[in-house]
Amino acid sequence: MEDQLRSHILYSCYSHMSREGENFVPEHIFSYTLSGSMDMFTGGKSYHFGEGQYRFFRKNQLARFIKHPPAGGEYRSVSVLMDKNTLQSISDELNIHASQPYTGDNIVTLQPSNLFSNYINSLKPYMEAGQDINPALTNLKVREAIMILLETNPSLRNLLFDFSEPGKIDLEAYMNEHYRFNVDMTRFAYLTGRSLATFKRDFEKIYHTSPNRWLQQKRLNDAFYLLKEKGRKSSDVYLEVGFKDLSHFSYAFKKTFGMAPSTVAAQ
Repeated sequence: MEDQLRSHILYSCYSHMSREGENFVPEHIFSYTLSGSMDMFTGGKSYHFGEGQYRFFRKNQLARFIKHPPAGGEYRSVSVLMDKNTLQSISDELNIHASQPYTGDNIVTLQPSNLFSNYINSLKPYMEAGQDINPALTNLKVREAIMILLETNPSLRNLLFDFSEPGKIDLEAYMNEHYRFNVDMTRFAYLTGRSLATFKRDFEKIYHTSPNRWLQQKRLNDAFYLLKEKGRKSSDVYLEVGFKDLSHFSYAFKKTFGMAPSTVAAQ
């Protein structure tokens, strides 16, 4: 299960089995693992976060994760989302601005500090009660998290207070790395610094086909490899390669390869 305290402060709790999924990270996030561990994969890198670790996620990322409960226990974490409006308000009030482009990692493992531990402890009564935090208090807690990050990790200022939109990047490299993520074309366009129309036009210049056709074929080719060469099951593969549901995957696979996924796996 996952309990949401407020839209900007999330308490996650999963038990009995590992939970796997993918996320688009739309806002900067400060997060802490209370129990269990999590593996995360983004930007061609993998990260492991254990119990008692603090971390910072840069916004506008596509990431895969696996959350592992401890033996006989629960995976638990608390996350604080730092929205643009709150950051802009702090910037205006305190005259804090980015001084240069941020050049650090998209995910930062934060060193423990008394400021962090005291902050997390201040949230625990709400986690234990499973209740909503008053909206005014939520705003204060988000602002507090931002100020603590600035105090403990000054270099994050250039990331937190950079309000520019994603710049135009290498479309081919980005799509070859992220094609398995199940997001719509509008999201891919935004993350590559393009309007939807420009994204489609640039895409067809590179690949000589539409984004939808290219994505489906790439995902099906990956699925075929995993089924035939790795002996995987279609029920395990379809989500991994970027399909939303098993029936659509099976239909598209048979139409493309002339056989059902289960037939390939059995060969």
